Amino acid sequence: MKYMMTYDLMETMRNTNQWLGATARAYASYPMMSWGANPAMDWLKAWGEVTERSFARMVTKPDWNIPVQTNRDGTDMVVTTEIVVARAFGDLLRFRVGNRPDRSRKIMLVAPMSGHYATLLRKTVISLLPDADVYVTDWHNARDIPVSEGKFDIEDYTLYLMDFMKELGPDTHVLAVCQPVPLALAATAYLAELHPEAQPRTLTLIGGPVDPEANHTEVTDFGRSVTMGQLEETMIQQVGFKYAGVGRMVYPGLLQLASFISMNAELHSNAFRDEIIRVAKGEASEHDRHNDFYDEYLAVMDMTAEFYLSTVERIFKGREIAQNEFVVAGHKVDMSKITTVAVKVVEGEDDDISAPGQCLAALGLLTGLPDEKKASHLEPGAGHYGIFAGRSWRNNIRPLVLDFIDANSGPDVAANENVVNMK
Repeated sequence: MKYMMTYDLMETMRNTNQWLGATARAYASYPMMSWGANPAMDWLKAWGEVTERSFARMVTKPDWNIPVQTNRDGTDMVVTTEIVVARAFGDLLRFRVGNRPDRSRKIMLVAPMSGHYATLLRKTVISLLPDADVYVTDWHNARDIPVSEGKFDIEDYTLYLMDFMKELGPDTHVLAVCQPVPLALAATAYLAELHPEAQPRTLTLIGGPVDPEANHTEVTDFGRSVTMGQLEETMIQQVGFKYAGVGRMVYPGLLQLASFISMNAELHSNAFRDEIIRVAKGEASEHDRHNDFYDEYLAVMDMTAEFYLSTVERIFKGREIAQNEFVVAGHKVDMSKITTVAVKVVEGEDDDISAPGQCLAALGLLTGLPDEKKASHLEPGAGHYGIFAGRSWRNNIRPLVLDFIDANSGPDVAANENVVNMK
């Protein structure tokens, strides 16, 4: 039962704050409270509405909500998701656009397992759908996975990626974002050695910690300053009886969220204060900018303890990927085995999570890959989020990535593609 009480205490605090918000909103909504002008009730109702919504979102997996696509002939095509490969700790999803024929470009987005759901890449998916068939790794919340399913660490993550790549075949273009960048690189190298026929055509690495020591950030400084014993003692908890994964040791999403918020506490405090003011004045809406952002940002998931601890120990502390010493299932992965897969690195100049240089280190490991198959791009003024989902991604990086894919897919990859616009 060790740590289970702590896990349940955090859930109790979340549940209590959600209840307080709902109670305040309901109390201030009584008709008798409207008999006369009472600004205090307006503020109480606004506080309750924002509080209830915020704490409820923390245990709700967001929907993809991909907009309808409109074909050149004016017909609307509804976007649905289908599971291509179903696994205990994560699925490979495909976004199917109505009855649209398969696109020449087939892109597999490797989503981070770093506290948020794969829906964090929703805007990335939306931006790519007009030009490609898009697949994404949809990782499951560890609290919902029974202990009987066993462990899941960075080696298992790498093996999952290999299975997904083999399922999609050699015409796939892999885009890895943030945390999975070094593991996507390792999975590609492992495939190159064991199953070269299943290698993807291109591998685009976006803002990930291939070599955390290349350029220090708060994240890397934290990883170097704490011991593994301290991390295990302070960060790992046991899932309570409320969830199917009862007894599983996890790094809780709520704890990760607290860490995220503490890094920019004043910014988040001001954002919620301003939203309460807008609600009280009747200026807010269901899908305003605040709700669109925080509905996703506050929705967090638990990671298995072994995945979190092995990431810190082997990627950040041991730098196994950076030193080409990574071992998967007893086999040493050699990055030099990548000889035909074109690799592009994308970094943001102002990225404070994976600073410039950390991801670029990947190209130095690819000693067997010709220089003409290596590419890199540093986006001026872009932060971490902007390089895969913000304005920098939409206006600058996305076109470069698609050009890179086309340049390494043969001359006719984009031929016969119908123009599709978002509706």
